[in-house]
Amino acid sequence: MDFFPVTADALLGIAVGLGLAAAAGFRVFVPLLAAGIAAKTGVLSLSPEFSWLASTPALAALGTATLLEVGAYSVPWLDQLLDLVATPAAMLAGMLAAASVVVDLPPVLKWSAVLLAGGAAGVTQGATVFTRFKSTTLTGGVGNPVVSTLELVSAVVTSVLAIFLPLLTLVAVLLLFVFFTRRVHGVLFGRKAARNAASAANGPPRIPRGPTKRG
Repeated sequence: MDFFPVTADALLGIAVGLGLAAAAGFRVFVPLLAAGIAAKTGVLSLSPEFSWLASTPALAALGTATLLEVGAYSVPWLDQLLDLVATPAAMLAGMLAAASVVVDLPPVLKWSAVLLAGGAAGVTQGATVFTRFKSTTLTGGVGNPVVSTLELVSAVVTSVLAIFLPLLTLVAVLLLFVFFTRRVHGVLFGRKAARNAASAANGPPRIPRGPTKRG
């Protein structure tokens, strides 16, 4: 009995799905638009239930949504507000993108891969939020349009690579996860260690002594 009916095409689909999901963390609609265009031109095969992504109305809607998203992120301070809704939206978009390309898998394995894709989208989105926060802190929001442009380029490049070089993109996503995890760990625990070191250097608090009596 074949307990693991996983084919090479299924594994390749998982890699494509994770790559597209990671791209959703940079821009929500770009990977969905890229998947739809690739399917429309015959470059990418979609699951039958997601074939609507390659339809003309869907491509028009995704193209319009992409333009609106890109324009909104070009406005300083508005990008900070968008991050509040972008994180759950990116995870949903990543799961949708992965579900559209993961084929030839049992339902349990397929939806496990889809949930993993949502996590990949969350990681890249978290990295963009962290970068934008640093930009806002250091430049007062002036440098945020540059960050937004880099995010758009990253979304496009990651989507294209996910479709044409999925295994390379998967390795890049894993490296990004390790890098982001280490950065967050350094920020959280580095500050705690610095505070502990400062407390140790200052020594224990001194207890004020009252006047002594002379006999």
